Amino acid sequence: MRRLMRFLAPAAALVSVLAVTPQALAEGHSPAKADLLVPGTSVKYSENGARDAQTRALAEANPVAVGATATLCGTGYELEGAEQLPDSRRFGTLFTYTKHATGVAGACAVFDNNLGTAKHMKLKLCPNKTGVACKVDEGNFSQYAGPVKGEGNLDSGWGDCSRVTAVMWSGDVAIIDRVRYVAPCD
Repeated sequence: MRRLMRFLAPAAALVSVLAVTPQALAEGHSPAKADLLVPGTSVKYSENGARDAQTRALAEANPVAVGATATLCGTGYELEGAEQLPDSRRFGTLFTYTKHATGVAGACAVFDNNLGTAKHMKLKLCPNKTGVACKVDEGNFSQYAGPVKGEGNLDSGWGDCSRVTAVMWSGDVAIIDRVRYVAPCD
C-alpha cells in the first residue's frame, strides 16, 4: 500500500500540472483577470498593457509612480503603456492609460520627469477625430507634465487611437521627442 501511495502521489501531482500547463503556455495567452493588477497597487493593466513585457517590467519596478500617475488620470483608467524615454537612460517616463466603460471611451497620459531638475516639457494628447481639440500641458516641470485627458462617448475620438506627443528640452535641444498612440490602433 505504501508503495502504491508513493507512486500515486507524484503521479497525481504531475497530472494536475500537465492539465493546467498547456493553457498557461499557449501562445498569446492572455493573463487571468487576477493577473491584471500592477503588483503593489490597485491599478489594473489594460489587456494590451498586460501583454506588453516592457510595460509590465517598468510598472512592476515602479509601483509608486504607476499608482501616482493612475490617480492623476482618475477612476476607471487602466495602464496601457509605460515607456522609458528617450531610451534606457530614462530622462522621463511616459505613462498612458485608457478607459472603456459603458458608452465611454477615454485616454490619459502623464509624462514623468526622472531627472530631478526642472525641464521644459510638453505633453499633448490628440483624439482620433477631426474637429476635436487636442489637450496640452506645457511648461517647466520638476516632477511631471500632465495629466492630459480626453473622454467622451464611443464616437468622440478619445480612446485607443488617441495620439500622444511627449517632448522634453535641455536648453534649446529636445532630449526627448516621442510620438505614439495611446494603444494599438486597428
